[in-house]
This record gives sequence, structure tokens and C-alpha cells, in this order.
Amino acid sequence: MEDDMENQIYERLRQKLDPYGVGFPNAESGIEMQILKKLFKPEEAELFLFLDLKPETAESIAKCGNKKSGAVEEILDQMFEKGLVFRRRKKGVATFGALPFAPGIFEQQSETMDETLASLFEGYYKEVFHKNFTETEPVLIHRPIPVNREIDVSYPMAVYDHSREIVRNQDLIAVTKCICRVQKGVLDKSCHKPVETCLMFGSQARYYMDRGTGRQISTDEALEILDLCEDAGLVTMPFNTQAPANICNCCSDCCVVLGTFKKHPRPAELIKPSFHAFVNRDLCEACETCLERCPMDAIHVERDDAAEIDLDRCIGCGLCMNVCPPQAIQLKQKPENEQVTPPETGMHMFMEIAKRRGVVPMAISKQ
Repeated sequence: MEDDMENQIYERLRQKLDPYGVGFPNAESGIEMQILKKLFKPEEAELFLFLDLKPETAESIAKCGNKKSGAVEEILDQMFEKGLVFRRRKKGVATFGALPFAPGIFEQQSETMDETLASLFEGYYKEVFHKNFTETEPVLIHRPIPVNREIDVSYPMAVYDHSREIVRNQDLIAVTKCICRVQKGVLDKSCHKPVETCLMFGSQARYYMDRGTGRQISTDEALEILDLCEDAGLVTMPFNTQAPANICNCCSDCCVVLGTFKKHPRPAELIKPSFHAFVNRDLCEACETCLERCPMDAIHVERDDAAEIDLDRCIGCGLCMNVCPPQAIQLKQKPENEQVTPPETGMHMFMEIAKRRGVVPMAISKQ
């Protein structure tokens, strides 16, 4: 009977998480329950049911659960240390909010990832979780944008498509580890590309810094990290909003988002990028330098002929053009009517994702 009650709490927790972020769907194998039990103690799982995305005081949360506020705050602080809840302190008062599983709880396991959790997530992603990254197109949690090179543009480039301008507009920046390469590294499946590559801004940066999972950096350091990532062949992928809360730098070997895009038969249709690569056939030497560089396998060279771009697969990242010896590859801006403007805020993005997935937008009412 006790086991049944505990399992019911974890199932209610799964239901609570499912409308948030990219969701947390049922798996036929039940592996998602193993993940939750690995991360949450039963009392933590029960308390999470009384949280909303909007942070509240421990006293307010305790009233909802008919519990003592002191005991509730102690558990919430422990959950914060484990990366299970969001915590913000203002004028000495702490407030706590729910985190999605992804992006959120999963990313906060960068310092505690072990083989058990890494293996569980690997199995969960392969069984069912990967579907949640493709069924909401074109509202995605991250979107590829071009490398820092001269681009053929017909009209001004939006700030949300310009990685350097995104960084320069920030007052607080932190860098943290890429959870995808951490997770793959634990399983000895890493691509061995740089790991400390995720840039967090504003309140997200503060959260990572408070937890000790990110360190504050200057604007110049952030720009140097972008240069390092481009040199390493990583795709710049900011949070898919008009004022991104972070920038990830991703590889298609480890990244759950970019790796899922790569498996799609037409990644460009899924992502709807603002740019695409094109080849000047008069300059191309068919050296094939660009082939390995492309994260989507969108470039082909037939014998000694010029390289060709598969526009169904090109995501407009531009990594090919910054390794082309004769500079035969450039990026072109797509016509304005073919471009998709990102959601205004993270809240708008997650609400639209939830609607497209057919789940209750943003919150399940408190228990």
C-alpha cells in the first residue's frame, strides 16, 4: 500500500512536469519513473506539486500544502541545492518556483551527473523524449543562428539572429557546462569538444552562480567563448525568444536538440532558419573541407565538381563558410516572408509549445 501511494506521488509529479518546458511524457518502459526517483525523494516530489513557475515564498507554499513553513523552506533549500527548484532572494526574502525537467532540472545536474542518471536519460531520450523536440515546429526551445562572419543581407539583421549583439546587450553573464556533453562524457560517448560553453544571462545567470554550477564572466570573455565554439565547430543556438535568456553552443553528436534535428529528414523545414548557405561554383575547389564541418550533412561533392547545398537540410549556421579555403561558401538571408519571428518571451514560447503538444499550458492546478 505504501509503495502504491509513493508511486502515485511520482506519477502526479510527472503530470505536473509534463506541461512545462519540452514536457515529460510517459514511457512504456516506465523509465521516466526511475529518473524521478533518482532525482527526488518522496517528500520532495510531494512538495513540488504545490509549486508554480512563478516563485512564491515558503510560507505561501506551506499554506497550500497545509504544512509548517519552516520545514517547507528547509526542504526547498535542499531541493535548490539539488537543482530541482528555482530560488531567488530579494531583500533577504527567498522565493521558490517549479523548474521544467528540460530546460531546467536536467541542465542543473552537470556537477552531479553519474553513470546511473546518464544511462537512464539516454534510454528515456531514445524511447520517447526525442519526439518532444520535433512535434512543436517551428516553436523550438533553441534555434541555430549564424557564425560571426559577413553575411549577404537584404535588410537589417535582427538582434536575436546576431550572437555578438545578444551578448553585448547583457548586464550579467555566466558560463556553465554543456549538460549534453557532460552526460555523454559520463557514458564515454563524448565528442571531446569544449564543455564550458553555455552562456546564461540575467536571472538565469544569477541562478547558476548561486548554485555554483556557473561562474560570472565579462562581455569580452563571453565573446571569446563564442569565437572558441565557432572554431571548434559548435552551432550557436540561443533560447528561442526575441530576448534570449541563454546561448548554447551545440554539437550534433551530443546535443539532444541538435542531434534530434539531424535525424529529421528535412531539418530546415523543422527549424525554419533565417539564412541558408550557398556555393559560388566559380570559386569552389571541391576540396571537401566543408563536408565534415556541416552538422546536418547538408553538403555533397560529386567527384571533382563543386559542392552542393541540400537546402532541406541546411540550418544556416555558417560553420561551413568559416573553413572554406577559397571562401566559396557564404550565407544568404532568406526572404522576409520565409522567416519566423521568435516568441516574444520564454513564457510565450512555453505556452505555445504546450498548446502544440496538446497539454494544459504552463501549469497544472495545485493539488
